[in-house]
Amino acid sequence: MNATAASSRQPGAATRRGGIPRGLARTGPVLFSYGFRPFFLGAGVWAFTSMALWIAALAGHLSIGGSYGATYWHGHELLFGFSTAALAGFLLTAVPNWTGRLPVSGWPLAGLFAIWCAGRAAMLAPDVLGLTASAAIDALFLPALAFIVARELIAGKKWGDLKILAAVLFLTGANVWFHAAVITGGDETIPARLGVSAFTVMVMLIGGRIVPSFTHNWLNRAGKKPLPVPFGRYDIAAIAVGAVALGFYTAAPSNPLTAIPATLACAMQIYRLYRWRGWLVASDPLLLILHLAYAFVPLAFAAIAAAALDLMATWSVLHILTVGVISTMIVAVMTRASLAHTGRALAASRITQASYAALVLAALSRPLAGLLPEHALFFYSASGVLWLAAFGLFLIQYAPILVGERR
Repeated sequence: MNATAASSRQPGAATRRGGIPRGLARTGPVLFSYGFRPFFLGAGVWAFTSMALWIAALAGHLSIGGSYGATYWHGHELLFGFSTAALAGFLLTAVPNWTGRLPVSGWPLAGLFAIWCAGRAAMLAPDVLGLTASAAIDALFLPALAFIVARELIAGKKWGDLKILAAVLFLTGANVWFHAAVITGGDETIPARLGVSAFTVMVMLIGGRIVPSFTHNWLNRAGKKPLPVPFGRYDIAAIAVGAVALGFYTAAPSNPLTAIPATLACAMQIYRLYRWRGWLVASDPLLLILHLAYAFVPLAFAAIAAAALDLMATWSVLHILTVGVISTMIVAVMTRASLAHTGRALAASRITQASYAALVLAALSRPLAGLLPEHALFFYSASGVLWLAAFGLFLIQYAPILVGERR
C-alpha cells in the first residue's frame, strides 16, 4: 500500500504516535500537505531569483553576499540552496512510498521549510548576523532533513535505502566544509566538488531506478519492445566505478590518473543508458527528458577525463555536472512528480517542453565558454538567460499546481 492510499483510509493519521505528526494534512494551507509542494516551489523560485541576483551583480547593479563574497554566494546558493530544496521535495515524497509509512505534512513540514528559508535569508545578507552565525543557520537544514529521512527509513526497516542517507550526510559535511573554507580563506573548491559528487551519486542511484522503471511501464503499455534491462549487478558496478571516479575528481581533478576511472565510468554509464532503450520513448517528452538528463552523466565523466588531461577547464566540468546532471534531472523529476501527485495527466505541455529545451541548452552552452574563449561573453550571457527562461517557464506552469488543490 502506498503512502497516499494509506493516509486516505486513516483520517486521523496525522496524530499517530511517533513524535512527528504525519499523514496528508486535512487542514491548513494546501502548500504544506505534501513535501514536494513547498520544496519544489521553493527550488523553482530560488533557482530563478538567485540567478537573477547574480546576473544583476555581474552587471554592477547591486552587491550580493556581503563579505562572504558574491562568487562564493552564487556557487553556494545554487548547490546548497536550490538543489537541496529539490532534494528535500523528492525525498519527503519518495521515502513514504519506499517505506509504506505516512508522509510528513502540516506544521512539521512547514517548520522544515522555514529552516530552509531562514538559510536563504541569512546567506543573502550574511553580514547582518555575522558570517559564522549566518553559515550556522544555513547549516541547520540538511541535518534536519537527514534526521527525518533516517527516522522514516529505520522505522520502515528499509536498510537498503540508507545509502541515500549516506549521500545526504556527505552533502551535509560538504556544506559545512564550504562555509568553513570561505570564512577562513581556505580552498572552497574541494567541498564544492564533494557536494556536486554527492548529488551526482544520488542521480546515479535514484535516476538509475526511476528512469528504467518509468520507461518499462510506458513501453509495456504501448506494447513496444525491447524493454529496459532491470536493475542488477551491472548497475551496481557502474555506480561503484562512477563513485570512485568522482572521488578522484573531488580530490585531484587535474591529476592525469583521474582520467582512468573517469573514462571507464563514462563507458559504463553510456552502456547503462543504452540498456534503458530511451530512443523508444522519444514521443513522450516527460519521459524523454529523464533519459536526456541522465545522458549528462557519461558526458560529465568524459569531461572529467578531459580536464584531468588538461584538455578542458575544470570549471567547465563543474557546470556540466551542476547544470547538466543535477539541475536537468531535478527539473525532469519535479515536473513529473508535481503532475503525478496532484492528480494531473502525465503529459508535458508546450511550456514544460520549452523549459526542458532551455535548460538543456543552458547546460550545453556554459562549458562552451571555455572551449571557445573568443565567444565566452556570448555563452555566459546565453546560459544565464536560458537558465532564467527554464525556471521562469517552470514557475508559470507549476506554481499554480503546487499551491492548488489536488484534482
